[in-house]
Amino acid sequence: MAHDGVKHDYHLVNPSPWPLIGSIAAVVLAMGLVAGLKGFAVFPKGNWVLLGVGFLGVFWTMIGWWSDVVKEANAGDHTPVVSIGLRYGMILFIASEVMFFVAWFWIFFEMALFHHVRTGSALDDVKSAWATWPPKGVETVDAFHLPLINTLTLLLSGTTVTWSHHALQQGDRKSAQTGLILTILLGMLFTSIQAYEYHHILSEKLFFNSEASNAGLYGSAFFMATGFHGFHVLVGTIFLIVCLIRMMNGGFSPKQHFGFEAAAWYWHFVDVVWLFLFTFIYVIFGAGWGH
Repeated sequence: MAHDGVKHDYHLVNPSPWPLIGSIAAVVLAMGLVAGLKGFAVFPKGNWVLLGVGFLGVFWTMIGWWSDVVKEANAGDHTPVVSIGLRYGMILFIASEVMFFVAWFWIFFEMALFHHVRTGSALDDVKSAWATWPPKGVETVDAFHLPLINTLTLLLSGTTVTWSHHALQQGDRKSAQTGLILTILLGMLFTSIQAYEYHHILSEKLFFNSEASNAGLYGSAFFMATGFHGFHVLVGTIFLIVCLIRMMNGGFSPKQHFGFEAAAWYWHFVDVVWLFLFTFIYVIFGAGWGH
């Protein structure tokens, strides 16, 4: 590769407006959230206009920045050396996502494993509330109903995305597209089932219609862990849809397809996180372990 007449394997990125635009959009997004929840400056509480502007800015940044990266790849700027850097970056990103979920598992395990320590309080209602986990009176979700279906759905999607990746490596673009389409459909199915499950939980008030003073804590821990995972499934599905569009337009080759490979890594990460969620939050601690 040449840059200013000097040949080397590294790609020197041209000046880009996206870091600045993205930073401004992120600040507006945060201010919009504060405005909607508490009120901010000329924006009264409940006004979500600023939040919408922030979302549009972030979305614009995502489209523009990633489009530039795709153009770089199509132009041949992603040399083997550059590709190694991209892989390291994706690995570090997934590692940061792992630590993000560690936080939600941490609070859930703290309550599930050490709830009895809280019974040292002098208040009888606190002792009663923390005597068991899940809290007494809380009706948990049946792990072997919708959650099990979603588990099978994600496991199946892991096989279809692997099939698609293997087919692309072999130059079989038709099979690669078929496997990718199936993966996207399974991701949409997962999101739909989880939305139905949430509707059932909220309509029946399973976690909040309880005598236990920490019933809301159980609900918060449950929704933060499973909800953020659901958001990651949604993001992963969009990631795969973009890869499908690129593939159908002639993008990717058996030798160079890191964009799709990164999406596959991300999807497998989502699968593994769900297995932990299903095992511990739904089955072990959600089924009355510790009562």
